[in-house]
Amino acid sequence: MSELTITKSELQEKDAIYNEVIPAGKGWMYDLKPGQIFRLVDLEGNQAVDTTFFSTEDPRDHYSATMTINSQHNIYLTTGTLLRAESGNPLLKITADTCGRHDTLGGACSPQSNTVRYAHEKIHMHACRDTFMYHMAQYKGNYNYSKRDLAPNINFFMNVPVTPEGDLDFADGISAPGRYVEMTAIVPATVLISNCPQLNNPCNAYNPTPVRVLVWNK
Repeated sequence: MSELTITKSELQEKDAIYNEVIPAGKGWMYDLKPGQIFRLVDLEGNQAVDTTFFSTEDPRDHYSATMTINSQHNIYLTTGTLLRAESGNPLLKITADTCGRHDTLGGACSPQSNTVRYAHEKIHMHACRDTFMYHMAQYKGNYNYSKRDLAPNINFFMNVPVTPEGDLDFADGISAPGRYVEMTAIVPATVLISNCPQLNNPCNAYNPTPVRVLVWNK
């Protein structure tokens, strides 16, 4: 497992052009301009924040876990990581990170995956895939998103170690109240977030909590 990389930002909250709290279980979708800086803050600690990105100009070119991992030769994301699209082009760069490691393998929870991982009676529980679909349907831009646009996502603040056997272990989180990750948009990029409502594994101490999103101009 890689060492944690901690890098603080000099940006001040008071200077942000956008500042909003996303309640637990809710979502958010936002278009970033090149050079804008986006910060995601874990307000109470160990909250998993399922996040994916799209090229705003060509949303079919979405975030790619495979391209991102292969280009940096590391399964964990932290300061310096280029978040790449299917084309291989970078969408954003992580420029500050006080958590130190983020997951890009575990994917988003869905009613179906909840039944496989936990129990059949969990199928009624709200899941990140539902939130993604809702916000894509509400999007007011020049592209009609559909479920075909969903691909593997990032789970910010989530700790998913890979075992020696190659399995994923949804472990206790390593974040804490106030920790954040900050990204700079390289191209026009659309952010899609589901602030995970998961109640069945310890990634968020079985207690989903709010997160804050901030945006600064360069």
